[in-house]
Amino acid sequence: MSEITGTAKVHEAYAFACMRCGHGWEQSYEIAHHMDASGQEFVVYVADGERVPSPLSSPTCLNCGGHVVRIMRAGQVSSVLDLMAHPTPKPAAKTAAAAAVKEGEQPASAEQPPPARSHHWHLSDLLHPFHHR
Repeated sequence: MSEITGTAKVHEAYAFACMRCGHGWEQSYEIAHHMDASGQEFVVYVADGERVPSPLSSPTCLNCGGHVVRIMRAGQVSSVLDLMAHPTPKPAAKTAAAAAVKEGEQPASAEQPPPARSHHWHLSDLLHPFHHR
């Protein structure tokens, strides 16, 4: 067995999205770059206190076990999940026609544009830029 002579540690986090089932998750890693006694470099990944294989080589979906997994910068999945968990409340906007009818007046002309619809985020929206046509 080789003796370890040098170590450099960094912390990295990645977001993952399974192209098979749509499951998304994030994981942080402590990455230790080592050099053994013969001068060969090797890298050790540690997640949640356990040594794990490199997430960049063959990621596996935690939900379905699939291997078609997109790797993205950290924060991609959590930001979408936050939006889904805490949607922005819709403003209680009155149209001129609704206000006029409520006050007993004639409604304004019907040329007003329809109210804008809010967009509900799904994991598939996050993955949309990665789909090939």
